[in-house]
Amino acid sequence: MVQVRTKTDGFGDLMRRWRSTRKFSQLDLALTAGVSQRHVSFLESGRAAPSREMVQQLGEALDVPLRERNHLLLAAGFAPVFQERSLDHPDMAAVLDALRITLKHHEPNPAIVVDRNWNLLMANAAFERAFAVLGDLEAMWPRVCPDGKRNVLKLTFHPDGVREHIVNWREMALLMLLRTRREAESRANSVLAALVDEILDYPGIPRRWRLQDWHQAPPPILPLEFAVGDVCLRLFSMIATFDTAQDVTADELRIESFFPADDDSAAMLRSLALTGG
Repeated sequence: MVQVRTKTDGFGDLMRRWRSTRKFSQLDLALTAGVSQRHVSFLESGRAAPSREMVQQLGEALDVPLRERNHLLLAAGFAPVFQERSLDHPDMAAVLDALRITLKHHEPNPAIVVDRNWNLLMANAAFERAFAVLGDLEAMWPRVCPDGKRNVLKLTFHPDGVREHIVNWREMALLMLLRTRREAESRANSVLAALVDEILDYPGIPRRWRLQDWHQAPPPILPLEFAVGDVCLRLFSMIATFDTAQDVTADELRIESFFPADDDSAAMLRSLALTGG
C-alpha cells in the first residue's frame, strides 16, 4: 500500500512512514544514520526536533527521494533544499546532453527517457522505428492518452495501444504492474499508484489482478515479445538513473534501454536502421 502524505503530517509521522516503507526498525535506522535509537524515538514522537542536517542525514539513511526529502524539510520547519528544474533549464544542460548521447549511442536498439510517472520525455530513432512497425504511434497516442501526455504504461496496457501486438502480453503486463506498484510504494508516489488502479480498470485486464500479491518475487528477466508479421521481435530492457542527482527532475528521470533477446531480433533492428523503418 502506498503511504499517502497529508498536509497535517508532522516530521515524526513522515519519518515513521518512511521507516515502515523501508522495513527499518528504529534500531536499524539509528545504526544506518549513525545516531542513537533513543534520539530516533524522540524525533518520531515529537519529543525532540531535528536540525536541518539531521533531516538530511535521516533522509539519506532511508533513501528518501529528493521530492519527498523536501517535504521532510518542510515538515521540520525548514525550506526545501532540492530544486525542480525543467529539462530545458540552462542548469540542466549537462543532464540533457548526457541523455541525448545515451540515446544516440544505443542505436540501433531502442531507448527512451521517462519521468517518475512513466511519461515519455525523449526517445531515440530506433524506438520510433521499432514501434512504427506495430502501427501509427502518432494516431495511437491521442487514443490512449487523451490528456496529451505520452504515457508508456498506457501505450502498453490500453486496448487501443500496442497490447494486441505483444505475444506474451499477460506475463509481461503482470510483471510491469508488479514493478510499477513496487516503485510507487518505494517512492511514495500516489500518482503512479493511481495510474496502476486506472490500468486495472481497462477492458481485458483480468479482475483477479486486483487481488494480486504485489510483493511476490518476479522472474529474473522476461523478454517483451512483439509479433511483427511472421517475425517475433524479442526485447529485454535495463533501467538507468542518475546516481548523484541533486535536482528533483534529474532524480526522477529513468532511461530504459532495450536490447535484442536473440539474433533474429538484433538483425531486425539493424535492418530497420538501414532501411529507415
